[in-house]
Amino acid sequence: MRYRRFGKTNLHLSVFSLGTMRYLESRETAIATTVKAVEMGINHFETARGYGNSEIYLGAAIEEIVRGGKGSKLARDRLHITTKLPPVGDAAVIERCIDQSLERLGVDYIDALAIHGINKPSHLEWVLNSPGMEAIRQAIADRRVRHLGFSTHGSLDLIQATIETDLFEFVNLHYYYFFQRNAPAVELAAQKDMGVFIISPADKGGRLHNPPDPLKKLCHPFSPLGLNYRFLLSNRAITTLSFGAATPEELHSLDRHLPLRALDWCHLPLTEAERAAIARLERQAQTALGSDKCSQCYACLPCPEEIHIPEVLRLRNLAVAYQMTDYSQYRYGMFENAGHWFPGRKGNRCTECGDCLPRCPEQLDIPQLLQDTHDRLKGKAGRRLWG
Repeated sequence: MRYRRFGKTNLHLSVFSLGTMRYLESRETAIATTVKAVEMGINHFETARGYGNSEIYLGAAIEEIVRGGKGSKLARDRLHITTKLPPVGDAAVIERCIDQSLERLGVDYIDALAIHGINKPSHLEWVLNSPGMEAIRQAIADRRVRHLGFSTHGSLDLIQATIETDLFEFVNLHYYYFFQRNAPAVELAAQKDMGVFIISPADKGGRLHNPPDPLKKLCHPFSPLGLNYRFLLSNRAITTLSFGAATPEELHSLDRHLPLRALDWCHLPLTEAERAAIARLERQAQTALGSDKCSQCYACLPCPEEIHIPEVLRLRNLAVAYQMTDYSQYRYGMFENAGHWFPGRKGNRCTECGDCLPRCPEQLDIPQLLQDTHDRLKGKAGRRLWG
């Protein structure tokens, strides 16, 4: 395992972090999974008070590891915990949330606390003006919390505005080969010496743990997930990638896609073979999509019907170019079902008002493409695992 400095926190985190959002099965399974992760060299564990029993299960696992109950003994200061709380509530509410997280985790300090989901301007307004932030500042002053950051599913402009407040030491965000919109935010965070944590590159990055055959062939001799990992880790601005294993067995897949022995060179620039694979992906997208390819410039927004046009068309790009239909249906089904975590309405809400057409530099027939996307991807509605 390799380790990177998490920006100005000065924590040195493993380049893979264990995300515990899927700690659903049992306390014993969670302990076994965490112990296995430590054996692999993972030293950073990410949870949230909103993830069911995740904090409780992770706390039990940390206690087991610190006292060596499962044969793996490690000092508490070698294990780094991030938990998250939402941007709501006054000082008393936030104080209670922090103390509850400490109790559930069974620790006397939290290494990194993130404001969970700065997804709307009102969330940033809370950060700037809510008395709740006073409770966080007090927790930092008395060392119950060591470092403050934020997670976000928001727009690029909102992420950059939040980074520019200079209130945070790290950011958790979405950025992958198949979603590069947030590249300027990653760069800005690096300029501010902030740690950068990438959310779910396997699942949110394209369900790359179960890729379609055409995508496998385009990425060969690499797996699509392995290529995505290398795309991310070759960028030294990025500190760590979330790996959301729910069982010890799922951790083995990490070694399949980016063998631990390869981590010795994961920080190096992309190789010629890796660049060639990415070039094949780009050529395939251009060939398959032709003049219907959306380049993700976002000039079409805002939409009067609140359709997230670029994201709808990104999902169409992936389904048409790489047959990533399973992933695209999964994400498309979340529109209108996940609130501010996945904003926007489905493509069939288009009224053909034409408002977007003169703003599209590629002169796409956006209403037709929105309807085509809906016809391809409509299916059962989806929701986040935790609301």
